[in-house]
Amino acid sequence: MNRRKSRELAMKLLFEISINKNNYEEVIENYKEENKDEDIDFEYVERILKGVIEKENSLDEKIKENSKNWKIERISKTNLSILRLAFYEILYEADIPVKVSANEAVELAKSYSEEKSWSFVNGVLGSLIKSIEE
Repeated sequence: MNRRKSRELAMKLLFEISINKNNYEEVIENYKEENKDEDIDFEYVERILKGVIEKENSLDEKIKENSKNWKIERISKTNLSILRLAFYEILYEADIPVKVSANEAVELAKSYSEEKSWSFVNGVLGSLIKSIEE
């Protein structure tokens, strides 16, 4: 199973949920019906989606705390999906190294966000990591 591909799918599905307001089980089932990708770790994807949805308010609060002078409403849905995913992994997934979560989030921002969004994502994640390490 490819964790990078699974993480990318989780981010895309989080984005879809933020737009369509569907529940995560439905979104995963729809994806599985339309795609026959055996390289995806669906247990990971489901665990991440469920966790992000359940902890969305506290994740958003942490994102606000670490994105100085940015209101959550001003952050693009793409960047917000990436940040929620990374914050969830960093705060709640002990088996995933913090640096891996941060680096993967920056790479997702480089691939899917506006041109300079990766530096914003990197800065917000850096602030979270610094606050955890203190």
